[in-house]
Amino acid sequence: MRSLALFSRRRVAEQPAPEPRLTDDQRREVPTGFDAVAEALVAGGTPMAACAVVGRDLACDGASLGEALSGLGTTYRVAGAGVPDFAATEALAVAWSEATLDFLHDVTCEDPLTGLASAPHLRTRLAEVYRAAEREGASIRTSHALVVVDVPRRAGGLLEAPAFGRALGLAAVAEVLREVFAGDETVARLGSDRVAALVPRSDTLGESVARVRATLERLPLPSHAGVWIEGLPGQRELAVRLLAELAG
Repeated sequence: MRSLALFSRRRVAEQPAPEPRLTDDQRREVPTGFDAVAEALVAGGTPMAACAVVGRDLACDGASLGEALSGLGTTYRVAGAGVPDFAATEALAVAWSEATLDFLHDVTCEDPLTGLASAPHLRTRLAEVYRAAEREGASIRTSHALVVVDVPRRAGGLLEAPAFGRALGLAAVAEVLREVFAGDETVARLGSDRVAALVPRSDTLGESVARVRATLERLPLPSHAGVWIEGLPGQRELAVRLLAELAG
């Protein structure tokens, strides 16, 4: 019997202590959607992943960034964790911003950071051009083309890591394209490093592209930025695939 009692006490001693949990009163005070953040704080863990999820969810629900940050502050207070640190605040704010930008991309024809037309809008314009060519019995290969500017990232260049810096660089590229092609051409962003203009073909297209290249050389962009004319395929479905490849 003595050995059994010793064994039982040893088994009890070896059991891990239960993780700290939110009390019922705390749970009632935690703002809606922040339960996982509060649980992570009470358990002594890092809440960044939970903050990112909350940021995206609140943005999708239409909550403002101010409301999201206020909820984060309340959660920290209820969990007894003081004031939200930078890492948690950044995780929530970045996730909220990215979800908001995704929504804006879906409802507007412009990239909100650069003012460039979005890739979906360029696809729509291409579809219109292809339909017009079919009605008129014209060849899209000889009537239109894409002028593509590729500005690869490079350490020390204008378009290195920060997304805002890249956006400013692409906005500058767009201005050059609009100056050279001053008609109703569509100038759109393709991916993170490219801008494309849907332009009509003409005898002076090569000269116009040379002007674009020369002007870009005077901007603070990487020296190996590429500019070229991309021909359009005869079928609209292939053109959509081409845009996807250029944006990849």
